[in-house]
Amino acid sequence: MLFKELGLSAELLRAIDEQGYSEATPIQQQAIPLVLAGHDVLAGAQTGTGKTAGFTLPLLMRLAENHVESRHRKIRALILTPTRELAAQVAESVADYGRHMNFRSVVIFGGVNINTQKDKLGRGADIIIATPGRLLDHVGQGTIDLSAVEILVLDEADRMLDMGFIHDIRKVIRLIPKQRQTLLFSATFSAEIKGLAKDFL
Repeated sequence: MLFKELGLSAELLRAIDEQGYSEATPIQQQAIPLVLAGHDVLAGAQTGTGKTAGFTLPLLMRLAENHVESRHRKIRALILTPTRELAAQVAESVADYGRHMNFRSVVIFGGVNINTQKDKLGRGADIIIATPGRLLDHVGQGTIDLSAVEILVLDEADRMLDMGFIHDIRKVIRLIPKQRQTLLFSATFSAEIKGLAKDFL
């Protein structure tokens, strides 16, 4: 199936073309229409199957459809990842696919100076890509407001559970609106992941 058959906007199709893609992978074919329709999604996808585009593309389009011009940007999408490396990769995808759209994203993870991240957050952001621990550091310091989040993505949810992030994830969930769209991507469907999906989706 071609990307142009999935109902994506001209801006996104242009960005996809610039990345050299035309055909959607199976996870993209299945996830994109469901996300665009506003459903919560529990998706199983191994690394390398195109799952990041599977949630990034429809997420950007959903934000564009409901976009209201304002001088003050509110965080409308939150993508949680287990590691700084994955956060950086997802942030790159958001930048690549959103290059023809007027969104600002900020990536947040530990091991680097928190003040640089504070400066970026101070300038406003529509999309945050973060590891759970550093995100909660910012919440504790009052440098981030998650009260307007419309879409939550838990990427590589099984790895987040393996790494002991479940309590942090639950804290983050309590900070964002109950009325939201939740997308949970996982390589495996363990009993824990099914429990997580039951709680959050």
